[in-house]
Amino acid sequence: MGKKLEGNGLWESSRMMLPEHKRRILEEQKETLRRERPVLDDQKREEMERLLTLSLREHVRVTLVLFDPFENVTLSGFVTSIHAHTREIKLQWSGEWKWISLDHIVEVQPA
Repeated sequence: MGKKLEGNGLWESSRMMLPEHKRRILEEQKETLRRERPVLDDQKREEMERLLTLSLREHVRVTLVLFDPFENVTLSGFVTSIHAHTREIKLQWSGEWKWISLDHIVEVQPA
């Protein structure tokens, strides 16, 4: 009969990982994919603001790219309100709407 402890000091048949440990390993792997928020120049900001204003005034559909540290989010709809003092826009699509901070928007395109 062989030894209970083999080379690495573990029971060879009891190599399992606790769910907490597995979750932590996956979280650490995800953290390595974290991205920094891009810095937008003044020209890019002005173009984005122009398109947002056009959407509000002319009811033009726009597609927004919102920054996320792991994966950008894309929303498409119509700007129905702009609050300059809170730096937010209200985007509406298919009967739904959402207030979005201008600081989260990294790109605006006509849809």
